[in-house]
Amino acid sequence: MLAVALGGIGFVVAIGLQFSVRRYIPWVYWLLVVMVAIFGTMAADIVHSALGVPYLISTLGFILALALVFSVWYRSEKTLSIHSITTPRRELFYWAAVIATFALGTAAGDLTARTVQLGYFTSGVMFTAVIALIWLAYWRFGLNEVPAFWSAYILTRPLGASFADWMGHDQSAGGLGFGTGQVSLALTIAIVIAVGYLSFIDAKRQGVLRPTPEGERV
Repeated sequence: MLAVALGGIGFVVAIGLQFSVRRYIPWVYWLLVVMVAIFGTMAADIVHSALGVPYLISTLGFILALALVFSVWYRSEKTLSIHSITTPRRELFYWAAVIATFALGTAAGDLTARTVQLGYFTSGVMFTAVIALIWLAYWRFGLNEVPAFWSAYILTRPLGASFADWMGHDQSAGGLGFGTGQVSLALTIAIVIAVGYLSFIDAKRQGVLRPTPEGERV
């Protein structure tokens, strides 16, 4: 429960920070994404581990929750496009949807890997294939960009979780046995590097990094 409390506090701090800034700042945005991932994963795990809800039921429950968010969002704003998120209310809808997708993705990944017994690796491959089909439908058959984006976005969570579990879990559980701690550390380092690069690009675009008369950067 201490981990859940800390995750909840981190999420509240991150979302408060995100809404306190007036433009996209990479490290602020991605900090909130990470905290949403942690909080959403905990929510899905608590529903199963603490409350004893089967993965199938929790998956269906999170699907309904996400559908409700999308329904209220569309009724209120007449669009679900991420390119139209220009007001605090629309951003609230966006983050509500993101939280629901992470909880849904966690439950769905566990459902396919454990309940259906596909295993972590096979589950990851399956979700990858479905995302590829969505991309093909968008690229070649004119699937609207809004459902294409959200469909793929929802599936990235079980895809990532499946491959992470495959690398971290013991071989007796169908994994590679690298250890969850080591896998988490490696992914954290990768995120820090990627966000650092995005922050550099954003600073350069905003003119924070600009050539001096001597050709150096300040």
